[in-house]
Amino acid sequence: MTKKEIRIQYSGLIIFVAKLLSISTGMIFTLLITRFTTTEQYGLWSNIFDLTTYFVVLAGAMPFWATRFVARGKEGAVKTSFFANLLIALISAAFYIPLVPVLTATLHIEEAYLMLYFLASAHIIGTYLISVLEACLRAKNPQAIGYGLLLEEVCKVTVAYILIVVFAQPLFGALISLIMAILIQILYYLKLVGRDFEQKIQWSYIKEWIKGSVATIYNLIGNQVANFILILLFVYGSEAARGYFQAAFTIGNIVTYSFFLSFALYPKVLAENSLKDVTDSLKLVLMFAIPMAFAAMAMPDSFLVILDEQYRAATITLAILAMDGLLITVSQFYTYVFFGVEKIDEEAKIPLRRLAKSDLFKVFTLPYIHSLITLPTAFYVLSNFALNQPVEAATYVAIINMTARFAMFLVLLIIMRKTVKIHVPWKNIAKYVLAALAMATILYVIPHPTKISSTLSVTIAGGLLYLTLLAIIDKEARMLAVAIMQEAKRKIKNVFTRHS
Repeated sequence: MTKKEIRIQYSGLIIFVAKLLSISTGMIFTLLITRFTTTEQYGLWSNIFDLTTYFVVLAGAMPFWATRFVARGKEGAVKTSFFANLLIALISAAFYIPLVPVLTATLHIEEAYLMLYFLASAHIIGTYLISVLEACLRAKNPQAIGYGLLLEEVCKVTVAYILIVVFAQPLFGALISLIMAILIQILYYLKLVGRDFEQKIQWSYIKEWIKGSVATIYNLIGNQVANFILILLFVYGSEAARGYFQAAFTIGNIVTYSFFLSFALYPKVLAENSLKDVTDSLKLVLMFAIPMAFAAMAMPDSFLVILDEQYRAATITLAILAMDGLLITVSQFYTYVFFGVEKIDEEAKIPLRRLAKSDLFKVFTLPYIHSLITLPTAFYVLSNFALNQPVEAATYVAIINMTARFAMFLVLLIIMRKTVKIHVPWKNIAKYVLAALAMATILYVIPHPTKISSTLSVTIAGGLLYLTLLAIIDKEARMLAVAIMQEAKRKIKNVFTRHS
């Protein structure tokens, strides 16, 4: 596939549908954990990834530049980036393993769970490899990431059911199933990029990426510093607080899946240096993000009860995280449009001095400003007003994070105004909000279901109501539906043609 063959809507819809389908498998996986563990154990499960996150901080450093090089057709970029990230993965795991006893002792985690934290080192390596392979595929064949996601999800749930239900190993079983699923996903991606491994490693790229990675690592570390708020939640709010937050986050984060509708926009802007598709992509993203956020806010108790009755207490936290998910989606969209028009590495050279003075570096600095707002505030609030109060602590952290994120989005708009001008489709957005508000009102006033089947049925009915209302008031939504059906028919026809 050449760079000019990337189709934004088609690729985005494939990944978005895969993400939506993964909701069911992901929900099953989460249920297998939450129904066989206590709130404290679920908080412990979340803490494993809070800690390993600091050892995968470099996972996206070189892949960030790899996407840009592959999108611009630089030979050898795939092979070079894969082996570079593999080396970094092994080094990161080597640092993590001897620190496990120290970290667990510091957080007063029982020795019975020590092996679980050691096992997480395999997940660290897998994260690095998935990151670089998806970065390369995003530039060439973005819809393949959707297929890889489905493969990973099915494998994860299958293995998890066997280990958790049959062998009664909830935490170990969940982690092993996650590692095995990632391994299958890696093998699938390697098959797709196999021909690229016939090219030579370009050592000159690594030199440039190392220079450029000074900025990306700076950004990635900033994001990890911001995530320290979850450690504060774990320490001052208790393991249960982290469990409540994770339960609400699991549901609220689904809103961000709508960002993947524009997943192919970034490499297309890189390859073609054009903003002609930006507004249409923004419409598509918001067409789905807005109703998803409204639905989560309308009946948060029903979605949390799906996980377990004990998580009903986190309804306010979920409502806040749903809005935060909408804000994250819009922020990601604007950020990647900005990244797409940045030409600092266009000639496969990354001048460090110019990079340090660029608007790109300013955007990379935003997580640090975010942390300056959230960490002192969270420490003060948690230690003085929510000490060992799980529900209150989770809610406060959600509010603090969302407030800071909104402030950073405003700063991002200020940075972008000289470089990128995005036409905001306010009329379309108003229609999305109107249809979503009507749907959410009905979902809010009806009796909220408490069973999985009835909750899913009501959610689907609400989604159909939204789409029906939108089709009535928005001509572009009707045109999109027709285009999707035509594309589906064409794909089905091609499948039958190949097999006839």
